Amino acid sequence: MKKLLKKFRSVQTRHGFYSVGMIAVVIVIAVVINLIAGQLPEKMKQIDVSNQNIYGISKTSRKLLKNLDNDIKFTVYADKSATDERIKTFLDRYTALTDKISVEWINPVDHPQALQENEDAQSSSIVVSCEQTGKSVTVPFSDIIVQDYSSYYTTGSASDSEFDADGQLTSAINRITSDVSKKIYYTTGHGETTLSTSLSDELAKSSVTTEELNLLMAEEIPSDCDLILIDAPASDISEQEKTILLDYLSGGGKVIYVMGDAATDTPNLDAVMTQYGMTKTDGYIADMQRCYQGNYYYIFPEISASGDLGDGLTSDMVLLVNAAGFTVQDDLRDTLSVTPVMTTSSDGYAVTEEAQTQGEYTLAAVAEEDEAKLTVIGSESMINSQITDYFSNLDNTRLFVNLVLNNFDDVENLSIKSKSLSVERNTMQHAGSISTALIFGVPAVVLIGGFVIWMKRRKA
Repeated sequence: MKKLLKKFRSVQTRHGFYSVGMIAVVIVIAVVINLIAGQLPEKMKQIDVSNQNIYGISKTSRKLLKNLDNDIKFTVYADKSATDERIKTFLDRYTALTDKISVEWINPVDHPQALQENEDAQSSSIVVSCEQTGKSVTVPFSDIIVQDYSSYYTTGSASDSEFDADGQLTSAINRITSDVSKKIYYTTGHGETTLSTSLSDELAKSSVTTEELNLLMAEEIPSDCDLILIDAPASDISEQEKTILLDYLSGGGKVIYVMGDAATDTPNLDAVMTQYGMTKTDGYIADMQRCYQGNYYYIFPEISASGDLGDGLTSDMVLLVNAAGFTVQDDLRDTLSVTPVMTTSSDGYAVTEEAQTQGEYTLAAVAEEDEAKLTVIGSESMINSQITDYFSNLDNTRLFVNLVLNNFDDVENLSIKSKSLSVERNTMQHAGSISTALIFGVPAVVLIGGFVIWMKRRKA
């Protein structure tokens, strides 16, 4: 017994007990930390390191979730273990922002009757429903993770191009909790441009739908028309159509006119503009100051968009190509106001074959008289998909949607831009002295310093 006690009193034994005790303490600390971490909100447990912040939730969504009064249910018809991690992660972060949303996962393979019982349900989708309103909206996974099929015929596979969970889910919640919806009729019969699918989808997020309208064939403006869109006509409207539009406006109607080719004569459309305080300028508009890489007809207008018109603009940059322009009349009648939204700099020019006239020209404006609103935009390029897709960092689409929704007092802009899933690669273009120093100079200094230290130690 004395020998045993002696061993326990030895230095080695005490060190052993100390090591065991420290290990036990570390284990207890690790367990406590894990228990605490398990109770943290989802947004604190998962860090978004994606280059486009695909799990980031917009201010628009946060505002809607904060003001939710109704209980919402997300029913996910999919095998949770096989579902894309990006969708699962976003759902966790999104629903963690409110206690008004519950989530239920149903595997259609294990429960095939679930799809039959819910006519809105489909495999690999989220059914967003509200018991109080009795409404539901289905959001397919394919609308959340959008694929690009442009390379399918060459590579045999499609690539994930966009992540739109934020916009799709917020739009779905708004549609089932709000009774407000608007309808836009876009004119046909004059070579007008048709809205792109992506722009129509953006408007749909704010419960705005579109339908075509031929003013010559219609006896009157449909009673459910909330706005008429004339999108870049290739030819002028008739006298009869001009009368219909002016009568519609005088009765408190809303019209958006996107001007077509500046070289096309449109006296009847010009007359509608003149009636509401805007005079079309002859020729194409150029800008010597605010242009894209020295091309004077590719203009970045000065934007004067305040309040709801400026909501969500991130770059305050819009690109217009080969735009037409106009000026605001000085002698406006007392009941009429015209607010410019986009203008050239003072170095703007109206260019025709005969002359180049310098001045500051308006490229977009909103005219208001009583309940009537006429919005004029100088170029279809503002919403041309070739430009909006290539220059995705610009505010072309957002400002146009704001101009549309500016006509409605009871509609909130829920157009949330999808996140790009394209791979971004680091490249070195036009490297300056600082870039050269960081890329080549710093490694060279480290290598030379290491070599010098090695030589000194070797000689020591």
